[in-house]
Amino acid sequence: MTRLLIHTDGAARGNPGPAGAGAYLQDAATGEVVAELAIFLGIRTNNYAEWTAVDLRTDSELVARQISGRYRVKHPDLKPIHARVMDMLRSFSTYTVGHVPRERNLDADRLSNVAIDQVGGGHP
Repeated sequence: MTRLLIHTDGAARGNPGPAGAGAYLQDAATGEVVAELAIFLGIRTNNYAEWTAVDLRTDSELVARQISGRYRVKHPDLKPIHARVMDMLRSFSTYTVGHVPRERNLDADRLSNVAIDQVGGGHP
């Protein structure tokens, strides 16, 4: 069985500001990048962008702890996203949620910024 890692990141230039989500799918055994994704999210907060990007690996320790149940999701805009993520994760027989340092998540960070750049979202 092939194990896949999904690395995600969300970014906002300003809080709120132009926001994007980036992700890439990687073969866990070989390190080969299988797919990349960059999505513009509109004007959102950084936390919203991080949550939108969530799947399995994130450089947001807050989001990792919210998925694992250690922290509650309080903001009303984030609660529906949290519910969708938890519903999706329940469809897997097993999953892990992990926090990775920003320096180990550079490609996902790059892709979240590519999404912002695609619509001309500059720094405030």
